[in-house]
Amino acid sequence: MAGNTFGLLFRLTTFGESHGTAIGGVIDGCPTGLQLDLKAIRHEMQRRRPGQSKIVTRRKEIDEVEFLSGIFEGKTTGAPIGFIIRNTDHKSNDYNHLKDVFRPSHGDYTYQAKYGNRDYRGGGRYSARETASRVVGGAIAKQLLLPEGIKIFSYVSQVGSIKLDKCHKDLDLSTIDDNMVRCPDKKVAAKMIKRIEEVRKDGDTIGGIVTGIISGAPAGLGEPVFDKLHADLGKAMLSIPAAKGFDCGWGFEGIGMKGSEFNDEFYNDKGIIRTKTNYSGGIQAGISNGGDIYFQVVFKPVSTIMKKQKTVNIRGEEVEVMGKGRHDPCVLPRAVPVVEAMAAVVLADHLLRSVKKCDS
Repeated sequence: MAGNTFGLLFRLTTFGESHGTAIGGVIDGCPTGLQLDLKAIRHEMQRRRPGQSKIVTRRKEIDEVEFLSGIFEGKTTGAPIGFIIRNTDHKSNDYNHLKDVFRPSHGDYTYQAKYGNRDYRGGGRYSARETASRVVGGAIAKQLLLPEGIKIFSYVSQVGSIKLDKCHKDLDLSTIDDNMVRCPDKKVAAKMIKRIEEVRKDGDTIGGIVTGIISGAPAGLGEPVFDKLHADLGKAMLSIPAAKGFDCGWGFEGIGMKGSEFNDEFYNDKGIIRTKTNYSGGIQAGISNGGDIYFQVVFKPVSTIMKKQKTVNIRGEEVEVMGKGRHDPCVLPRAVPVVEAMAAVVLADHLLRSVKKCDS
């Protein structure tokens, strides 16, 4: 199975299945001598873990990270950083009814079609459980970026038709984690939480949008032509389970504007070129321009619902299936730290590419 490694210089490889003994990963290319804040890594893991509130899955995982290599006396050694996260609360019997049945719109059929078999317990390798390993990689990438003044935030900006219609500059991003849905607006957050609870009680699920913000990125990050910064961000975001759409800056909204309205204005601020407007989302020609980088990730409603649906089994017979067990009615609250993690891995990778050029 290919496709388990992301990045060129800062590389993250993940392994493991939802109901296996453990999941984990290897981070390769992290520079030596980076003093790691293990509490900060644990904090990121707690933001993603299941069972943290009434609007997410009730699966209870402590998600403690065990580092196996690449760290000595709290600092990175330059060697590969190996880690595992043990699965402790998986209930495989909840999935016995799916052994020969394909859930609609899920990875069950496509994995079976590609590999000829599949781990049906919790979705196996295509479960969102895998994203815990990404959060570890992202947490270390964040610490690599912080001394460079690069910070990454994301928040839930839409649940169903309920939308936070404010620019990120008008929000207090320090309040993102102040509520269980991770929306930095109390009134809108309350409406989102109510909607998710309604959908859950009905045995259904709902999707929405997570907005990502990268501040402090210098001008010049990104590679022509196939490794453009927003292209790599797009790939990173669309690799997250349930992600179905990505745009950078005013992407889709900008189609209603003319070039004279959409074009960004630059100005000289004491010898530093800055942007007055930023419709392009901080990236032009695939390279960062020094302004805030912002983007949106669209997440579909979770496929597994507690309602009867028509489907087929492995013999092609028409049958009915209904979800059992513990599932998120909405992935958005727990997707927030995953979006941040993948953005951090992309920025760390491109920052190291930029440094390598300066050194050569």
